[in-house]
Amino acid sequence: MAADQSAEQSAGASAGPYAGQAVRALADERVDHRFKALPPDADGLTVGALAAQRRNLFTGGFTTPVLALSAESVEANLALLETYAERHGLAFAPHGKTSMSPQLFARQLEHGAWGITAAVPHQVRVYRAYGIRRIFLANELVDAVALRRLAGELDADPDFTFVCYADSVRGVELMDEALRAAGASRPVDVVVELGAGEGARTGARTEADCAAVADAVASVSTLRLVGVAGYEGEVPDASPERVRAWLRRLVGLAADFDAAGRFDGLPAAEEILVSAGGSAWFDAVADVFAEIPELSRPVCRLLRSGAYVSHDDGHYRHLTPFNRIPEEGALQPAFRLWAQVVSRPSPEQAFVNAGKRDAAYDLDLPQAQVVRSARDGSVRPATGITVTGLSDQHGWVRTEPDTGLEVGDWIGMGLSHPCTSFDKWQLIPLTEADGTVTDYIRTFF
Repeated sequence: MAADQSAEQSAGASAGPYAGQAVRALADERVDHRFKALPPDADGLTVGALAAQRRNLFTGGFTTPVLALSAESVEANLALLETYAERHGLAFAPHGKTSMSPQLFARQLEHGAWGITAAVPHQVRVYRAYGIRRIFLANELVDAVALRRLAGELDADPDFTFVCYADSVRGVELMDEALRAAGASRPVDVVVELGAGEGARTGARTEADCAAVADAVASVSTLRLVGVAGYEGEVPDASPERVRAWLRRLVGLAADFDAAGRFDGLPAAEEILVSAGGSAWFDAVADVFAEIPELSRPVCRLLRSGAYVSHDDGHYRHLTPFNRIPEEGALQPAFRLWAQVVSRPSPEQAFVNAGKRDAAYDLDLPQAQVVRSARDGSVRPATGITVTGLSDQHGWVRTEPDTGLEVGDWIGMGLSHPCTSFDKWQLIPLTEADGTVTDYIRTFF
């Protein structure tokens, strides 16, 4: 699909006819003990009924800790990446493993996404359950059970588009064996993955290795080569120059494959897929993909950044390409974790009731941003307050003199790395700036 097609066309092609109905059905789920922090007096209500009450996060009966997602920031981030992709001629398949939320998938498709990227077979199952019709699996799929299920999905739905990596001859052999055993009638589309370098993650390490994988794909009837792909975020000692050099290798691989006739089996109007793009270097992807030469068929330049939806206050906030190209706009951190001070054993120390079970901590600790007074509800900056560690259910807080922090106060914290924030909360309040909760975001990890 061409990158400049309208958002409406893109969403319609990328989601099945039951997608909207399946997403709306999430509002019929009952609120109960499964969902952290929701008001106890809401038990038995449907999620939709609770959302319609538009309760306030601070006065509406929510318990702490509670994770909130900013409605305004999510909307701004969705719009920003949509216009960025359009401006640079990119199709967009955001990585869904960041949120695993069908509601956010639907919003991404409404904002022009080509499809949704997955990492593992379970995620593909979730996507299909909510009507996603274009799925890019950024991994080699060698699980025979998952391949059998995939073959059934492809055979049952002629409008289902699925693409996955291939990075080894052995992987191709396993895919072919499983698909033949499943009696697959449609070939599975694959892109050869070029590794980002020695010591990096997955992917064939050299162009010769990639050619061997492509030859293996061509030798079987159960697979079809449709392009090349990789992940620039794994380039060792990444710098703008090193990342662009690797991306040019990827583009060169596509051109070499085309010149060798490796895409001759594709219909003349079908696109050759060239894909890369995490959330740290998509500016480099846009620059180098603009250099892709004319090939024998149209080219789909597919970006896969996913963390942009919620952004963060740590890892990606420092790495976002918009820091390098501020004229393109700015992403907004959308998460805030609210926890309550439950102990103040000394003037220099406090403990809040949020720990590893509640906050992302794989890269950076939460950042104390604001304090909401338990006495009068006033909000002030969290000056002199620092989170220094996390236990399972406690956050360790160091305080400087005169912070005025008291037991019962709420501390609002920014989080790092959204990929491990969504997976700790199954139902997340979507909150306006004044604390009004307008919806609840369901996740499936």
